[in-house]
Parts: sequence; structure tokens; C-alpha cells
Amino acid sequence: QVQLVESGGDSVQAGGSLRLSCVYFGYLYSSYCMGWFRQAPGKVREEIVILDSGGSTSYADSVKGRFTISQDNSKNTLYLQMNSLKPEDTAMYYCAAKFGRCFGGSRSIQAPDFGYWGQGTQVTVSS
Repeated sequence: QVQLVESGGDSVQAGGSLRLSCVYFGYLYSSYCMGWFRQAPGKVREEIVILDSGGSTSYADSVKGRFTISQDNSKNTLYLQMNSLKPEDTAMYYCAAKFGRCFGGSRSIQAPDFGYWGQGTQVTVSS
């Protein structure tokens, strides 16, 4: 069993920065996939970035160059550094995890493939 707890959401002005944290409890084993997703009211959950246990990443075009995922295994924490925030980044942000690698399957990984989710942290960006 894996538990995920996000924090770091806040209200900021456009152009500002935030760093989200996701502490994970439990054992992910040596092969896993973790990621950040977001969901705005009335919209489907969007994959922002995924991180493979091998170190590979994949970013959504909407955040590429502005957001950076990182991981500190000594602290069991996944981070999402968000810079140059825009009003359209306003959403509830979720951390997710699954056993098994992100890449190399017969199709692209999707949100329903992730079995473990945090409760979310709200990010609001005002213009």
C-alpha cells in the first residue's frame, strides 16, 4: 500500500513560482512511475509530468520549460517546481504513483493506470 500527501499549493500572481511536494509512504519497489496531474473545474484530469524509476520524464506541452519534476529518495518526496505561472495553471494538483515503469508499454500511460493518488493541493494563479 502506498499513501501520497501533497502540499505547497497556494494563491499567487501570474509570473510567480510555487513548489509542490508529495511525500509518499510505503514501498514503491524498484520499478515505479510517479507523476503530477491537475484538474480544473469542469475539465478532465490532465497529466502534467511523469517520472520513471529509471529517471526518464515526460512533460505536457502546456508546462514544458516552466515546470520541473524532481525526487528526493532520502526524504521519500516528489517535487514539482512551477515557474512563470499563468492563470490557466489554476487547478487542483494531484500526485500519483503506480508500480511498474512509465515507458515501454504498448500504449502511453494514462491517469487510470495510476493506482495511488494523493488528496490534492489547490493552486490559484491570478492575473
